[in-house]
Amino acid sequence: MSDEQKVLSILKDLTGEDLSDKMDENIFANGLLDSMATVQLLLDLQDQLDIDVPVSEFDRNEWDTPNKIVTKVASYK
Repeated sequence: MSDEQKVLSILKDLTGEDLSDKMDENIFANGLLDSMATVQLLLDLQDQLDIDVPVSEFDRNEWDTPNKIVTKVASYK
């Protein structure tokens, strides 16, 4: 499974929605993720993709769409 597929799977688990055709949708503005789900997103990404994303470096504007999340994950590899 590619990193993009893993990210989409994690997002589907957290939001209940398949976002594969909404890669540029703002998941915060649309109410798909709240602050608690964001913490879970980071934990899941770290666990499933073997990356370390310090919460102190998390800027919501850089993680607000599936495409941006995939790009950020790649930058931590």
